Amino acid sequence: MDGIMVVDKPSGMTSHDVVAIIRRKIRQKSVGHAGTLDPLATGVLVILVGRSTKLFEKFVGFDKAYCATMKLGVRTVSADIQGAVVEERSCASVTCQEIEKAFEKFTGDIEQVPPMVSAVKHKGERLYKLARKGVHVERAARKVRVDVLKLLEFSSPLAKFYLECSKGTYVRQVAEDVGEVLGCGACITEIRRTKVGPFMIDHAVKLEEINESHLRDWPSR
Repeated sequence: MDGIMVVDKPSGMTSHDVVAIIRRKIRQKSVGHAGTLDPLATGVLVILVGRSTKLFEKFVGFDKAYCATMKLGVRTVSADIQGAVVEERSCASVTCQEIEKAFEKFTGDIEQVPPMVSAVKHKGERLYKLARKGVHVERAARKVRVDVLKLLEFSSPLAKFYLECSKGTYVRQVAEDVGEVLGCGACITEIRRTKVGPFMIDHAVKLEEINESHLRDWPSR
């Protein structure tokens, strides 16, 4: 059994949890995912099955798109609403125009420091595992590309936005960095991945509905 599945990952579970469920559903041990979504995030998760797991590098390298919401005025340890609050500031005076102007600073080729709650490794251990232990380490900035960063809705303190970007771009870090430019701080409340390469959210199947019939052919060489 070889091929791919496009799953609409639900919130509240890890990408590894999704892989484990699918392994049981289709009774196949050789299952992996291409591009981690953290527990808070939902949306497109590409699942590789059988010999298609060898195509990991190809799939993980695809550009991606997201719809997300950030809350202004709050900064947390994890850059999302689930983390402990470290600072609160007033955002009452922030306007749509100021947000859009801040977005311009993070469009194009930029350097981004990966958040502590990421899958980047430090001395062989994932950053998010260190973060859970309360360990904070210095991280080197990485070059990423943001093609589109567009404000969709703003009802203070919540700002919904759309992002198209290269692999390795962290949405939560974009929000936190924008919050710093605005002078009020920000954290993510929702992230939904709507696209991975050619795979759109419309192609994705809900996890509870997935079965062998949703396996797609994909060249394994």
